Amino acid sequence: MTAFEPLALFHSWPLAEQGQHFDLGLVMNSAITDAIAPADMDRLGVHHVGCWECNLEDNSLIWSGGVFDIFGLPRGSLITREDAAALYSEDSRAKMEALRAHAIRHRRGFTLDAEIRPVIGAARCMRLICAPVCEGDRAVRLHGLKFIV
Repeated sequence: MTAFEPLALFHSWPLAEQGQHFDLGLVMNSAITDAIAPADMDRLGVHHVGCWECNLEDNSLIWSGGVFDIFGLPRGSLITREDAAALYSEDSRAKMEALRAHAIRHRRGFTLDAEIRPVIGAARCMRLICAPVCEGDRAVRLHGLKFIV
C-alpha cells in the first residue's frame, strides 16, 4: 500500500448525457471550448487545470499550459502520447488505456481519477475528463480537461 490513494472515481458515460453528469460536462459543451483552441486556453488564467486534445489518426497531442504544469513539464515542450502515458502510475495507466479504448470503440466519454508522477514534484492525483469528437460513426479525436484534485 502506498501513501497515495487516488479516489475511486472512474466511469464511462454516453456523449448524449455529457451535461447531466457533472458541471464540467457543461463546460465541455459550452461555446467557450468551441471558440478557444486548447493551445489558447491559457488566456483564461486557470491554475492547475488544463484543456487537452489527442488526434486519433497520429496520436499527436495539443495541451494548454495548465496540462504542462500538472505534469511538471516546461510549457510548449514536445511530448508524445507515449511519453505522457508513462507519467501515469502503472495502475492508473492501465485504467486510462482501458477506458480510452472503450471511449474510442463505443464513442463514450469517461472520467478517471489517476495517480500521476510529474517530471518535477511528488506524485499527485489528477482528474481526467475525456470525450470523443466524432465524425459520422467514428471517433477522430479525444479531448477534455485535466485538473489536480
